[in-house]
Amino acid sequence: MVDRIVELDLDARKITAAASVPTESTIFEGHFPGHPLMPGTLLMECMAQTSGWLVTAIARYEQIPFLVAIKEAKFRTFVKPGERLAVTARIDHEGGGYSTTRASVSRDGKLICEADLTLRLFPFPSGEFNRHVLDLAVRVGLNPPKKALADG
Repeated sequence: MVDRIVELDLDARKITAAASVPTESTIFEGHFPGHPLMPGTLLMECMAQTSGWLVTAIARYEQIPFLVAIKEAKFRTFVKPGERLAVTARIDHEGGGYSTTRASVSRDGKLICEADLTLRLFPFPSGEFNRHVLDLAVRVGLNPPKKALADG
């Protein structure tokens, strides 16, 4: 869902990503006939992925976060095929292997949706999975430390 990371500020614990909604996709077949809209669950996924990249970078690519809770989700308007979205997340709290983020999706500076997300850090289940995540990080424009790339 996330096309690229636009900005990552580890000191401020904040990230901004860009996401493009496809013009045609099977996601629009039943959502809704004659009036295609991006499903809210996919907007949540954009926020979760963006938050996940932030938490992964903060963890120095040594652990992987999984989404464990969504709270206070609010949808303010619809998203149509072909639109370009900005997704932001910032860390609200960290501790005990968990991170909470405040994430949002906007279009042309106007808020579309927002939510509080909780992610839990886990060890990578395998070296192959770690390598896949590091390859994907590079593809979206992140620069994992050379040590992570060598270890992965």
